[in-house]
Amino acid sequence: MKIVNMSRTPGKAWPSLTATSLLALLVLTACGSGSGADPVDGGLPQTIRIVSINPETGPFTYAGLGAEEGYKVATKEINDTRFFGDSTLSVTYEDDKGEPVTAANKLSTAVSDRSIPAVFGSVASPSALAMSPIAQKAGLPIIYTQAGSDGVVVGDYTWRATPLMISFYPIMKKFVAEQGWKSLGIIYTTSSPTLAKIGSTVLPDLAKELGINVVASVGTTPTTQDFSAPIAQILGAKPDGVALIQSGASNVTAMTQLRQAGYTGPVLGNSAAGAGNLTPAGPDGAGMVWPTDFSSLVSSPGSEKFSGLYRQMFGKEPTNYAAEAYDAAWFVARAIKAAGSTDRAKVKDAMVAAGKEPMSGALGDQLRWVDGTLQAPGVVVEWTGTAEKLLYNGKDV
Repeated sequence: MKIVNMSRTPGKAWPSLTATSLLALLVLTACGSGSGADPVDGGLPQTIRIVSINPETGPFTYAGLGAEEGYKVATKEINDTRFFGDSTLSVTYEDDKGEPVTAANKLSTAVSDRSIPAVFGSVASPSALAMSPIAQKAGLPIIYTQAGSDGVVVGDYTWRATPLMISFYPIMKKFVAEQGWKSLGIIYTTSSPTLAKIGSTVLPDLAKELGINVVASVGTTPTTQDFSAPIAQILGAKPDGVALIQSGASNVTAMTQLRQAGYTGPVLGNSAAGAGNLTPAGPDGAGMVWPTDFSSLVSSPGSEKFSGLYRQMFGKEPTNYAAEAYDAAWFVARAIKAAGSTDRAKVKDAMVAAGKEPMSGALGDQLRWVDGTLQAPGVVVEWTGTAEKLLYNGKDV
């Protein structure tokens, strides 16, 4: 197997390989990945094949299916506009079920197929952490959305088209300061390293900066269904404000039980409450506020264009998961066109070159890449009980 350059992101140490990643690498070594010669090195093939490996089932389904919608919008636009001339883009969708072993195995299959120039990686951090060492070692460009854990972007073959969730919380200071809170209670899930960090570190640091005392903080497990005990503990400390940092459908359960316990004020949340995830909570979900990297309510050329195309295809409002994937797909497409080839090393080089320049897309204008991760100003939104309401744009604060 040809070993390619494994240069790491400047300032970041190499992550240790997981058992899953080591197993997949042994499989790759045994079966090989071809001679390394690009069969279409003289130009683009008639069909440019990319594989998306994302959760279509399991606990991260809402984000995985949302990302797939974004890839489908971008693919249709790329082909409709004949962006590749006589060549067309074809994306195959594989379900990793949110399982690292499954994700690693499906990526290993993609690595062995030299006609695949790039992969759309999993939104689930555990899967992404298993995939990145394999992709970097094999020299296969991979770009993720979501997957905000450390160790996902490990070198110049690995990219993330989602700004880190923790990077948005500073823009929440405006909203929190306006509430006049003096105390805060926090309930956060330990199911995700990113959400756990927001609940245990990011929000307490923000509160401290604003002179707010965190009077109670409770971590909940991924299997928590009954939030009555942590809610009672939090409300027993009589906080002015409450933060609920949960994933997916857990936001519905926690918000409903919080309202039933008598708390009526605003609630600080996270973007996993978006994409309509709070709809089943009905009026109990109203008043949750969170920062995110995208809202279809934002007025910018790239956002409006994407939102229009999405509505035409799906007949509903786009989510941040779809917007991020749309930008990821276009970033890869531009790199392939610039490379004039599906040779993986050439595509990677084109991605590196493109990553040095600002880009515009669904997440806004003049977006920049920093250490392989896309940056965006973000927005703050509120769930009204039936829809998202844009409170303000991060670039304005």
